[in-house]
Amino acid sequence: MKPHTMQQENSTQPYVHGRSEKEAERLLDQAGTLTTILHHDTYYPPGSRVLEAGCGVGAQTVILGNHSPGALITSVEISPDSIRKARDTIRPLEMNTINLINGDIFDLPFKNASFDHIFICFVLEHLRDPLAALQKLRSLLLPGGTITVIEGDHGSTFFHPDSVDAQETIRCLVSLQAEGGGDACIGRRLYPLLKNAGFSDVHVTDRMVYVDASRPDLVEGFTKKTFIAMIEGAKEEALAKGMITETNWERGIIDLNRTTEADGTFSYTFFKATGLIEG
Repeated sequence: MKPHTMQQENSTQPYVHGRSEKEAERLLDQAGTLTTILHHDTYYPPGSRVLEAGCGVGAQTVILGNHSPGALITSVEISPDSIRKARDTIRPLEMNTINLINGDIFDLPFKNASFDHIFICFVLEHLRDPLAALQKLRSLLLPGGTITVIEGDHGSTFFHPDSVDAQETIRCLVSLQAEGGGDACIGRRLYPLLKNAGFSDVHVTDRMVYVDASRPDLVEGFTKKTFIAMIEGAKEEALAKGMITETNWERGIIDLNRTTEADGTFSYTFFKATGLIEG
């Protein structure tokens, strides 16, 4: 039996959304839909060494490669299944400057000061100790290096028509993530987390996704295929734990879908934080 360590405690907790093919598709849909909103200002210089910590199925990796074709990107993912899917995602695109590695954020095979930039997206929300993760990643940056962190905040979800049942289904996912040691509302914490991890010049910008019938691409790509699909993925576990009745769950999903109709609206806020290591 291996000794119980901080690395194991942080890295072995379950991924609340699961690792099914359907979830992989949702992540790819999400990345494509949100590219302009989240990544219009994500670029790295040619020749710079970039670490993507927690690449999942490669959804964000493709965007990094497209936006910074000359950067040398190392993308790390703890799940062997996800890293295989990431390789399948990247392979046909012939992005030769991207290196995919199966590894643990808390136990990476790199020397200190190995990278010019670190990118981490939708990962901290799943960790028991996101501050420790940021401190570990900070040690891998060269002086003058930067970090970019993107996270959502489920507490920022607003929609019309409003619905008690729909809000209850969202709270189920938030509670499930909290039980696993994560934080589905971590977006609001990015500034203090980066400051406490020792980063300087920390800036956080809000990236609100607002959806109504005049934006059919977001109705389909974000409200339906990203957010509602994510909530639906929590049904089995939420019911098994007695968090909600099946009747209320079904009502909640119906009401969430109601927001995608002609008179419905939906909004959600992501947060993008940057910081640096003083040279």
